[in-house]
Amino acid sequence: MPRIVPFLWFDDQAQHATEYYTELFPDSRIDGVGRAPDGSVLVVEFILMGQPYRAMNGGPGHPFTDALSLQVDVDTQEELDRIWDALIAEGGHPVACGWLVDRWGLSWQVTPSMMGELMAAGGDHAAATRVYEAMRDMVKLDIAALRAAGAPA
Repeated sequence: MPRIVPFLWFDDQAQHATEYYTELFPDSRIDGVGRAPDGSVLVVEFILMGQPYRAMNGGPGHPFTDALSLQVDVDTQEELDRIWDALIAEGGHPVACGWLVDRWGLSWQVTPSMMGELMAAGGDHAAATRVYEAMRDMVKLDIAALRAAGAPA
């Protein structure tokens, strides 16, 4: 059966980036490294949290944009903080509303796994609006603050 595998184009740091990602996330590993005739790394096949990916060293000219991001759902603020801090380390930067860009230019969203539930607020439109507005004012998401925003008035 065919499957879709996200394919990420790096300038020249595909192996370094994938090693970093696979150390950061559980259930992750590098499955293979394909090399060009000169011995340099060309393609890295890897798994992040059970999802297969491929990364290529394709050279400059094709930078990542936020039109594609990887979303990480977390259950606790501690997980959110750990992953957020690791992804912005050494040259990454925060953006807004749970989004960040890592040191390789790849966009990520680090979000609470219950975000859909918080945004729906049990059908309470006013509470959902408060959650949405609270999220819009955040850079790194704060689970307790989002829960408080969605609490009955």
